[in-house]
Amino acid sequence: MQDPALVLYTDSSPNGFKITIALEELELPYRLIHVNIDKGAHQQADFLALNPAGRIPVLVDREADIVLFESAAILLYLAERSGQLLEQAAKPRWMAITWLMYHSASMGPLLGQRVHFECFEAVANPAAQKRYRTLTEDAFACLDQQLATHEWLAGDAYSIADIASFGWLHIAAIVGFDFSPYHHLNRWYRQVEQRPAVQRGIRLPAPAIGP
Repeated sequence: MQDPALVLYTDSSPNGFKITIALEELELPYRLIHVNIDKGAHQQADFLALNPAGRIPVLVDREADIVLFESAAILLYLAERSGQLLEQAAKPRWMAITWLMYHSASMGPLLGQRVHFECFEAVANPAAQKRYRTLTEDAFACLDQQLATHEWLAGDAYSIADIASFGWLHIAAIVGFDFSPYHHLNRWYRQVEQRPAVQRGIRLPAPAIGP
């Protein structure tokens, strides 16, 4: 059997889950290479040649001779390549891209900082914990407001914006951040979580565990 054109370098992390979920949703053949961050594989020369920033995920399309890093760029590429998970009509298409960028620039980084300061910082920093708790709660409220009048973030269709936002909220739920008071956001989260492709994606390369 011929090796698939797509090769994904990833680990069990919120950014990695975005791409495994997308690939499972699209049912595209791909080869997964586990970049074990705990063992420093992301700092090895062969991986740095693909992504000089030393972060997962990285997607290689061997057929097109394209190397991509940054999860939002990979999601956009997969949507364009497959013609799925991103509407062609201008209004829903740009709504999805807007919410994808909101996640990449705001929600994801804020949740990442909150996870760090609440779960992994060796010496407690109450000011930082308070700051990022407030900012992530603001992000939850923003998503909740959008989902109060839309089934999915970009309207009527499940898209790469939903996949991106779910990746970090999945980790937030694992470490115990409670967003259940945001009823529309919680409804959306449970709806995404139940998708079979999502369940497969969050188990690759291995299920994430709490700190």
